Amino acid sequence: MLGIRGAVGEDEATLPELPEVETVRRGAEPHLVGRRLRTLELRRDDLRWPMPKRALQGLVGRKCSSVRRRSKYLLVQFDGLAAPIALIHLGMTGRLIVDPIKPRATRPEYRKHEHWRMDFGDRLVRFIDPRRFGALDVADEADYPEHPRIKDLGQEPLEPEFHGAFLHRITRNRKVAIKQLLMNGNLLVGVGNIYASESCWYAKVRPRRAARSLTKAQCNALATAVRRVLAAAIEAGGTSFRDYVGVGEDAGYFARELRVYERKDLPCPRCKTPIKHATQQGRSTYWCPGCQK
Repeated sequence: MLGIRGAVGEDEATLPELPEVETVRRGAEPHLVGRRLRTLELRRDDLRWPMPKRALQGLVGRKCSSVRRRSKYLLVQFDGLAAPIALIHLGMTGRLIVDPIKPRATRPEYRKHEHWRMDFGDRLVRFIDPRRFGALDVADEADYPEHPRIKDLGQEPLEPEFHGAFLHRITRNRKVAIKQLLMNGNLLVGVGNIYASESCWYAKVRPRRAARSLTKAQCNALATAVRRVLAAAIEAGGTSFRDYVGVGEDAGYFARELRVYERKDLPCPRCKTPIKHATQQGRSTYWCPGCQK
């Protein structure tokens, strides 16, 4: 059984972000691509938003051609006319489970909070979400870029188009704190609270500093830091606080690499100054007053 779930907790920093969703994608891809969807069962009409029953049933009989990611959405694409894409969002507590099963075996009983399942013959995909903030939708390939959940999403931070010059351009004339800008999904996607705090530390930039005050050199350093932190978190399987777990029910271990997040009053790994903590827009922020300017 392969299990991936988002985190549960009071602090929104624990929500699954880009590294956690990419971990889900990498875990699910080899189990879905090339397999044909036999049945799709919905146990309710909606999660965070209504689920389009008729369009989703149109996926049945099609073969999965790819599993991609856009921001925090999993994109499960199918072959055939219009090449439809199932859009899956984990929300706050969503958990995607892939069970290897025998094609003719009796399917397992529904689990508590299981809201939908996709049967691929020898793989059963199940979605469990206690708080029901997840989502399942569908779009044709041609219409996908203008889908209401997709069209306003910002730049992917791991794509070549994200660099220091891009960051410098979007920070001009913006009074907002740089950490808040990094977390603005209309500008840049997938950089959650943990990763924004860590990126600012690596770049030696104070998270509450006005975005427009950053120099080109600081934007270069921060863009590099964002890419570095996200890439390292993906390799570690994400960050585990409370109950986020990754593929195979294993906890992501990027938490071992954190330099400032949840390290209040501990010495900065770089300059030994005690780490500070504050709240920004309801989110916990950590930084070193000694080496972050």
